[in-house]
Amino acid sequence: MTVPGRLAPLLDQYDFGCTRLVQRLGGPLLDSGNGLEVPVPTLTDAEYRWEPAAGMWSVRRRADGVLGEGATVLVGAGEWGRDAAPVHPVPPPFTTLAWRLSHLAEMLALRADHTVGAHRLTRDDHVTPGDAVGALAAFEAAAQAWREALLAVPDEATLDRIGHSQYPNGSDPEDRFLDTVWWVNQEILHHGAEIALLRDLYRERGRWSAVPG
Repeated sequence: MTVPGRLAPLLDQYDFGCTRLVQRLGGPLLDSGNGLEVPVPTLTDAEYRWEPAAGMWSVRRRADGVLGEGATVLVGAGEWGRDAAPVHPVPPPFTTLAWRLSHLAEMLALRADHTVGAHRLTRDDHVTPGDAVGALAAFEAAAQAWREALLAVPDEATLDRIGHSQYPNGSDPEDRFLDTVWWVNQEILHHGAEIALLRDLYRERGRWSAVPG
């Protein structure tokens, strides 16, 4: 399949960002960026839902209720949900690794559906796993679904089509599809970097008390 010229570099960037994020979470090795492979610890359920600060937004059992500061509902389907509110607080809440990974998986799955699918999925349909293995699998499946939506772009003209994606939780219906593709990439890259930092902080959490001052 021929990928439209302007889409090709963004697809390459998307593949890089998703692969790097999956490696950062699942290992066992990660390319350090200079050709060296470094070991990656297995993501445990404890780290997946780790809350280093009070009031964080996270993924929670529905039986436990909404606990994030300013959150009013747990979105999603199934036993677990993700802290949310009709209007996102300002400043934004501090979110756990679980929240960020769930957000990415939901965004990718719903955008794929509202681009090349049935245009029916909502946040209430998306199942958020409460465990690390399930969450990583959900992200990989959603990432593949969005990639298939990109590969389905038939020609350059589609990239300039307003509302080719009808994803309802963003500005997609008013945006050129190329701008939507760019936006999704920056979501992967910036949340991937945040997740990587949370992994570093979790690994070093036992040393914090030893830092002077």
